[in-house]
Amino acid sequence: MANGSGRRIRARTTSFWQDFKAFALKGNVIDLAIAVIIGGAFGAVISSLVEDIIMPAIVNPLLAEAGTDWREAVIGPGIRLGSFMGTIVDFVIIALVLFFVIRTFERLKRKEEVAAAVAEPSIEEKLNDTLTRLTNYLESRGQ
Repeated sequence: MANGSGRRIRARTTSFWQDFKAFALKGNVIDLAIAVIIGGAFGAVISSLVEDIIMPAIVNPLLAEAGTDWREAVIGPGIRLGSFMGTIVDFVIIALVLFFVIRTFERLKRKEEVAAAVAEPSIEEKLNDTLTRLTNYLESRGQ
């Protein structure tokens, strides 16, 4: 009885690992993992662009005209309004940059799709061409 029980546990364990392996190596899971990794790296690049270039060179000088560092503004007992507003400005800038990048990629993708559609004849055109060649061949054999 103990021997049969051990085989069932081993079979369940083997089945579990086979199911897990099939799930983990499925194309969608791998694509998702790659997208998350690339998205994290891309987020770091965009954050650096905002924090190191756009904010210090463009936004901070415009907003600092008020006389003090606007990101240090505090109201009441520890409510850091400047920090919150800075986070909102960062978000808007990141969203705009992402919008422009995605829009550019979509335009490039559309151009590739149009080029591919123009280059490849449709199934009907292929069939018509084949029928025409077959007809011409049969006519030339009949003469």
